[in-house]
Amino acid sequence: MTIAIPSALKVETRTKVSSISLFVAFAVLALGLAAPFLVSRGAVQDLFFILTMLVLAQSWNLLAGYAGLISVGQQVFVGFGAYAMFGAVILLGVDPLLAILIAGLLSVLLAIPTAFFTFRLYGPYFAIGTWVVAEVVRLLFAQWKALGGGTGTSLPREAVRDMVGVSLLRDLFGMKPAQASDAITYWLALMLAAATIGFIYRLLRSKQGLGLAAVRDNEQAARAVGVDARRMKALVYLATAFLTGLAGALIYAQKARISPDAAFSVTDWTAYVIFIVVIGGIGTVEGPILGVILFFLLQNFMADYGSWYLLMLGLAGILVMLFAPRGLWGAFSDRTGIQLFPVRRTLIGGPSIHQGGSSHG
Repeated sequence: MTIAIPSALKVETRTKVSSISLFVAFAVLALGLAAPFLVSRGAVQDLFFILTMLVLAQSWNLLAGYAGLISVGQQVFVGFGAYAMFGAVILLGVDPLLAILIAGLLSVLLAIPTAFFTFRLYGPYFAIGTWVVAEVVRLLFAQWKALGGGTGTSLPREAVRDMVGVSLLRDLFGMKPAQASDAITYWLALMLAAATIGFIYRLLRSKQGLGLAAVRDNEQAARAVGVDARRMKALVYLATAFLTGLAGALIYAQKARISPDAAFSVTDWTAYVIFIVVIGGIGTVEGPILGVILFFLLQNFMADYGSWYLLMLGLAGILVMLFAPRGLWGAFSDRTGIQLFPVRRTLIGGPSIHQGGSSHG
């Protein structure tokens, strides 16, 4: 048997639909940049909420959907990032925008000892371990009297008023300080969401992404072919800590008020995020985008129903898990084959096999 392999082989991930979606994404990004000049302040705040929740959802999806690390303690980085930002502004006099970046970096430093502890646990024990760590950090910040202790504190009004860019927007467009502050935090959220999606998509298309998928599917098999599973998981954990810490600091820079119970809320920053990923589609880039839009619509539609709101969210999550285990986007993609952010490799011009020769016996 002789095998003739074509000289030109190409591994392709991009599709026609994904190429079109790229142009649409740039158009949406350009429109998003203009939003503060086109819509009301309330609409800008709604868009800010959607974008920050999208960052949290994409980060958790990378951690759980691709690295196989099911964490129920990601609120530790939201709260820590927020408190780090408040501490830098109140205690050190740092501008809030610079303090947000500092908060992201400090969240990575927190993730190092956290990973040392939680990575010794597996499966449900890892999930419980992350929640325990979050509770410990929450209790520690509740004792920090300089930042309000258990009741929390607020950002100094002058720090928000004098934030970088506020005076420029006021002079050029006549925005009030509160409106200018909302616009700046919204633009930062838009850039962070775009950067998060871009980073995750690029990672999944790289060699490291292949290794990560192998670890998720079968860690022992991945180790057998030379993939350093522990290193891959650690890098993803640190990356998600950075993104989540940035998002947490940004959220509370916009709120300008913090307390331990709010900043480390498992419901707001983990349960809702898991719901978004589950209904949208875990293990896909598109899933959290669809999930956060549906979550926002459900939240606004059912907000007046009190405790029934949470019951309806839970029922919606159960129905999706029963009838669409891969989420709504996963079900749609399975039926149509459409992927806006394709990561599967397709071999173009595969080898053709010719049989020939003779046997002697």
